Amino acid sequence: MKGMILAAGKGTRVRPLTYELPKPMIPILGKPVMEYLIDELARYGIREIMVNISHLPDKLESYFGDGRRWGVEIGYSFEGHIEEGDIISQPIGSAGGMKKIQEFGGFFDETTIVLCGDALIDLNILDAAMRHKASGAIASVLVHDVAREKVSNYGVVVCDNDSRITSFQEKPSIQEAQSTLVNTGIYIFEPEVLDLIPSNQEYDIGSQLFPSILEKGLPFYAINLPFNWVDIGKMSDYWGAIQAVMQGHVHNIEIPGKQARPGVWVGLNVSVDWEGVEIDGPVYIGAGSRIEAGARIQGPTWIGHGCHVQAGACVERSILFEYTRIGGSGCISNAVVFGRHCVDRDGRSLATEGADLDWVGDARVRSANGPLEVAN
Repeated sequence: MKGMILAAGKGTRVRPLTYELPKPMIPILGKPVMEYLIDELARYGIREIMVNISHLPDKLESYFGDGRRWGVEIGYSFEGHIEEGDIISQPIGSAGGMKKIQEFGGFFDETTIVLCGDALIDLNILDAAMRHKASGAIASVLVHDVAREKVSNYGVVVCDNDSRITSFQEKPSIQEAQSTLVNTGIYIFEPEVLDLIPSNQEYDIGSQLFPSILEKGLPFYAINLPFNWVDIGKMSDYWGAIQAVMQGHVHNIEIPGKQARPGVWVGLNVSVDWEGVEIDGPVYIGAGSRIEAGARIQGPTWIGHGCHVQAGACVERSILFEYTRIGGSGCISNAVVFGRHCVDRDGRSLATEGADLDWVGDARVRSANGPLEVAN
C-alpha cells in the first residue's frame, strides 16, 4: 500500500498562519500537522509517500526532505512555475495533482491511501484497508459521524444499507441533510481511479472525481470506523485542535517536555518564578521561555520556545508562537499570537495597540539600552 498527502492548497481560511507557512506545516504541539500524518503512515508500514506541493513549497521540502528521518521515502510534485525569480503557485486540484504524478512516473500502481495534509487522525489504517478490499471498491471514503447541528460545516456522504455511496451533499442545511456521515478527506483508491481523471486540467476529488464514479456506477463505498479526526479547515478548528490534544482527547499525541508541576510541562532551560506565577494546566512552556512573577496562565495554553510573559500579563486558553512577548498590561484570551498577528479563536484580528493588549511579535527585540521595548 502506498500513501499520498494532499498539500498544495493555500490555506486561505487559516490566515494569518499561512502567510508564512504552508498549511501542512502549521504546528500542533510543536510539530507540523503533516508530520503526524507521516508518523501514522509509517506506523502501518506505508513507506512510499508522494506529496503535491504549491504554496511555499520550499518550507515543506526543507523540513521533510526525503523522509528518511521517519523511515519512509517522500517524493514531491510541484504545481506552479518560476517567474522572474519568484515561485508562482498554481494548484491543479486534488485529483489533477494525482493525475500529474501518475502520468510522470506511474506512482499509483497499487492500493493507495490519500490524506488531506491538514488534519489530525488516529485511524487504524490496516482495518480501513481490509474493509476497502472486502467491499471490492474501486474507491472508498472514510466518514465520520457528527452531530446533526454540525452537518452544515461539512460535505455529507449518503449511503445505502450496505455502505455503498449513493450521493453527496455539500454543506447542506440541517433540515436538508440526508445523513450525518461526513467526508473526512481520507480516501482509499485502486489504480483504476486514475484513469477517470482527465489530463492537463484542474480537477477536484470531491466535486468532480466522485460524481464521475457515481455516474459510471462503479463500486464506491463509505468506511465508518471509530477514530479521532480533528480537521484544521479554519482558524477556529486550529484553536480547537490545540485545546483537544492538550486535554488528551487525541490518541498517540503526548505533550512534549517534562512535567514540572501537575498539568504543566516545560522544555529545556525555562525561567519560571514558580512561587510568584499562577498557572492552571494543561500548559506547555517552551524551551528558553521566561514567565515572570505576577503573570497568570490558564490552560489549555501552548507557549512556544523563546517567549516572554511579563509580570501582570495573563494568557488564557491561547497559543503563543515562538518568540512572542506579552507585556505587563496584556491579557490574551482564546487567541492565537503569530509573529505580528494576534487573532481570536475565530481568526478575527485583535487590536495590537491600547491598554487591553500590549504585545510584540518578537521577544528578542531590545532597545539600545538593553531592556525589551514594546513595538507599536
